[in-house]
Amino acid sequence: MKTPRMRTIPQSAAELKALDQHTSLTECAIRRLVDQGKIKCVKAGRKKLINLDQLINYLSDPFPEEVPEEVPGEKEKVITLERMDAYKKSIGLVK
Repeated sequence: MKTPRMRTIPQSAAELKALDQHTSLTECAIRRLVDQGKIKCVKAGRKKLINLDQLINYLSDPFPEEVPEEVPGEKEKVITLERMDAYKKSIGLVK
């Protein structure tokens, strides 16, 4: 089993800067990704630790192929006008 490379947000930013000295990714941007839930973190006291490999994987593919959502209304029943009129008559809305 591979040991995860857990880093604080400032350490992660520093390691990314070491990998690519021209990176524009800042501590603030990494913190925003963590706060938005795009990067998972583990709290250790007051610090948030993130898996550096997961951060790099996210940055490599920030827009994974999304699963299409279910079309609303597929599971809804269709009620005919005649049936609706009968229902209204049965509850006394229409005579």
